[in-house]
Amino acid sequence: MQGTEFRHLAYVAGALESSDTLHVYVEHDGTPWLDLTHPAADPTPRTPLALELMGHDTGPRLFLGRPCYFATAEETKSNSICTPLLWTHRRYSPQVIDSMVAALRRFLMLHPFRRVVLIGYSGGGTLAWLMAAQLPETAAIVTVAANLDTDDWTRIHDYSPLAGSLNPAWMPPLSTTISQYHYVGGRDRNVPPSVVQSFARRHPGARVIELADFDHECCWIERWPNLLEEVQRGRRDAHGL
Repeated sequence: MQGTEFRHLAYVAGALESSDTLHVYVEHDGTPWLDLTHPAADPTPRTPLALELMGHDTGPRLFLGRPCYFATAEETKSNSICTPLLWTHRRYSPQVIDSMVAALRRFLMLHPFRRVVLIGYSGGGTLAWLMAAQLPETAAIVTVAANLDTDDWTRIHDYSPLAGSLNPAWMPPLSTTISQYHYVGGRDRNVPPSVVQSFARRHPGARVIELADFDHECCWIERWPNLLEEVQRGRRDAHGL
């Protein structure tokens, strides 16, 4: 799918005409760095957890790949705009967000869903939240183990600041018509609950759900159908959907 200057790998599943709501999945940061000083030549995740979550969904759903992810080595080398800055410091930059939104807008022109639920795992949740403000169709945002306060997250891990990226914690609040569900694992050492709580203190509309026995990877896939049902039940109760 064409975004702005980037092309995005996408997967679609489910009967598109079966619902007026589309679930859009965004993947995590993958492998931005080989070590503390050397960026990876290919950031594509070795374990695409958001794609696995999508596999446990049942309704109309779209997996929207990030710029320069899931490309062949030849495509990455031949594409001069795919530089390591895009998946390191600028991984949540306006350039990335605008292209993701543009690709999704083109899909919605062909398949005019009334509502979109943006779902992102880890850094994909951060991107999904940043996309939501630009998509009037957004009815809900669901993040899983997302580093929603990127300044706090980099400070905890002593990473270099994500210069050129946007930090959701410091962005204007989303519309109150958008339901927000932010899941975090009580045992998550990559994105500790404190990171999501720091974000939520600046965004009163954000609902944080901490699952005490979960960490960054366990046990989101196994529990995903139940968690999705919780979200859908919460949306029905709140909006009569």
